[in-house]
Amino acid sequence: MPELEALGWDAVWEAAFEPHRTAGLAPGRVAVPHRGAYDVLTAEGEARARVSGRLRHEAAPADLPVVGDWVALEPRSKGARIIRAVLPRRTKFSRLNVTREQVVAANVDVVFIVASLSERLDPGVLERYLTLTWESGARPVILLTKADLEPDPEAIAAEVAGVGGEVPVHAVSARTGLGLDAVRSYLPPGVTGALLGPSGVGKSTLVNTLVGDEDLLTTAAVRDDGSGRHTTTRRQLVLLPGGGLVVDNPGMREVHLWLAENGLGEAFEDLAELAAQCRFSDCRHETEPGCAVQAALADGRLEPGRWRSYRELHRELAELEERLARRERSRARRRPGAGAP
Repeated sequence: MPELEALGWDAVWEAAFEPHRTAGLAPGRVAVPHRGAYDVLTAEGEARARVSGRLRHEAAPADLPVVGDWVALEPRSKGARIIRAVLPRRTKFSRLNVTREQVVAANVDVVFIVASLSERLDPGVLERYLTLTWESGARPVILLTKADLEPDPEAIAAEVAGVGGEVPVHAVSARTGLGLDAVRSYLPPGVTGALLGPSGVGKSTLVNTLVGDEDLLTTAAVRDDGSGRHTTTRRQLVLLPGGGLVVDNPGMREVHLWLAENGLGEAFEDLAELAAQCRFSDCRHETEPGCAVQAALADGRLEPGRWRSYRELHRELAELEERLARRERSRARRRPGAGAP
């Protein structure tokens, strides 16, 4: 039975929880979300819980519990325990789901962005994950899995390092153990990591290796060509033998940005520095004289693919903001008394 500190609890969480403790509630951390229920880790062990009717009615969908959240629980009863409140999140990893924010995981300290060396690496996909990770408030680390299938994985890791700037990049192999100590170094006791990446890149296999149970999270799947792979079908928080925690996420075929302007600036810090050198503060980086971005493209300091990726993500965010603004204007017109003198 883990102590709360092993789950990431500290003095700051304790201070935030004090009003709930005074009300007779107990803290717990969401480990596995189910449809209509949650598995929650507490000081007494694992408990099944559900959200109170009042919380479900009053909270926005993005504010309901997700994996990694700290929650306030009613004392143990015969049935499922009741979640009365969700503590304010330190970090949250969000993406766009149709027209709403979907919070994927909360209170994550480090995000491992996972790509497989057995497949073609797409810098644009990595840049998209980096943008979301920086926006979440967590630290990003890039992991290149299945390194045993690549003759010179470190050379590829060096090439990928250019995508993330100062973001660490590690080639890892669950089969040979390459890079696993580096991964463990990011997850000391009480620190929470999350693995993000497409399906089939080895996220669950990596978690299973870190836990020491090869069948803990994965389920068998078969590609169209008949070759096997492993996938995970649900999001869950796992306690590692060394004391850290990790969230394994199902593969995401598409990851759309959710209001990540700050994250975009962090992921493309080199472009922000170039833009600051333009002659005009409102430079659109097209045909304006004195454009530092166009100059960097011309002399090779800025790769065209990176510039295209930035413009695509920037355009996606601008379109999202406009859609949300139109929706809010539409709601405002429908409110009682709208337009009245």
